[in-house]
Amino acid sequence: MKKLVTAAFLAAMGTGAQAEDVTLQLKWVTQAQFAGYYVAQAKGFYEEEGLNVTILPGGPDIAPTQVIAGGGADVIVEWMPAALAAREKGLPLVNIAQPFASSGMMLTCLAETGITSPADFADKTLGVWFFGNEYPFLSWMATLGLATDGSAGGVTVLKQGFNVDPLLQKQAACISTMTYNEYWQVIDAGITPEQLVTFKYEDQGVATLEDGLYVLEDKLADPAFSETMVKFVRASMKGWKYAEANANEAAMIVLENDQTGAQTETHQKRMMGEIAKLTAGSTGALDVAAAERTVATLLAGGSDPVITAAPTGAWTSAITDVALAP
Repeated sequence: MKKLVTAAFLAAMGTGAQAEDVTLQLKWVTQAQFAGYYVAQAKGFYEEEGLNVTILPGGPDIAPTQVIAGGGADVIVEWMPAALAAREKGLPLVNIAQPFASSGMMLTCLAETGITSPADFADKTLGVWFFGNEYPFLSWMATLGLATDGSAGGVTVLKQGFNVDPLLQKQAACISTMTYNEYWQVIDAGITPEQLVTFKYEDQGVATLEDGLYVLEDKLADPAFSETMVKFVRASMKGWKYAEANANEAAMIVLENDQTGAQTETHQKRMMGEIAKLTAGSTGALDVAAAERTVATLLAGGSDPVITAAPTGAWTSAITDVALAP
């Protein structure tokens, strides 16, 4: 992982100050979805707080909840549905900050299937991501009264890989996409916007919070750890706001940290522009009303809800109250 060592960091080391180590586990691979953290690292915002941050990319076989449960990370980027589901199963995750204010999740459908509204999903095959990403979808289908077991009048769920092949190959009428990523992969494959029908979860009233920062509850009881998280959140949000204001530069910083070489400049710059729309307006403090809407959506799962009871202690403002104070 590339790291830029700033003068501030060297000065701190020169005075004998010990940098505090923090390991961050991302939800997915290195891309502009996580630009704020890479910017905070590259611009020296973490070092200014006396932090030595290691950013671990995710991937299709990496579940952030499992990583933190195994002690492999101090803080993770996760969607609230997955975090709350894990909490109900015994992993005491707590949201300490919420950089993303809006949801980028969509279902993208081929217009030729005749789908024009959610009422047309019945008896169609829909591509869905799993590994915790399925929870918003399952709750949405429950609110529509659509079974997801492939029975008549319901929907057939195709376990979608992290690509758009099921739509391109017409294996599914609709697939899961993000406004900043897979939708554009479909466009880049030669399908025009006019050939598509999209349903944003935000517009359907079933959006759930994405890309929050989560830690384990027992660690928050340690004042030293909480102080470290205050510094981490403060520097991270500084990185996010810089990324919003300097989207192209942020995209290039992401590319510099992509060890796989899989990302392209065009895609990352476009992605950063879309990501900035989702972080816009967020200070990093959790909107409790949005969290409660997420909980209500997850509880509305019919006979098989994502969570069975409203959580207690699943988020705290203790870190952002201090980190974001003037």
